[in-house]
Amino acid sequence: MTSPTSQQLYRFLEDRFTCAQACTECARACAVRASLVDPDGTETQERVRRLGIMCAEVCDATCRVLCEENRQDEEAIRVRVDWCRSICLECARAFDEHPGAESAADTCRACAAACAAFLETLK
Repeated sequence: MTSPTSQQLYRFLEDRFTCAQACTECARACAVRASLVDPDGTETQERVRRLGIMCAEVCDATCRVLCEENRQDEEAIRVRVDWCRSICLECARAFDEHPGAESAADTCRACAAACAAFLETLK
């Protein structure tokens, strides 16, 4: 087994930080967007609100996992980040259908892209 080069380690840490930062931004955008949706609105509005809340929670938890300094199980990190990526994409699609939520949808897609980039470093 060979140890990673310093360049590989640097890329891993950089992608991990970028992913954590994107998760934080996405959590904030989703929480704000969810708070703007009427909880007594239509079924579609309720779906958008619930997805926004779920995405905010998943992104926040993912960021915390990525920011922990102790040794973590790589497979558990991979599963968590992939789950975050999936939720962000689902939330972005829901936001696409909600007027005024374009910016939040873009933030969700940026987080999904950062998660995908970080997953590539785990291969």
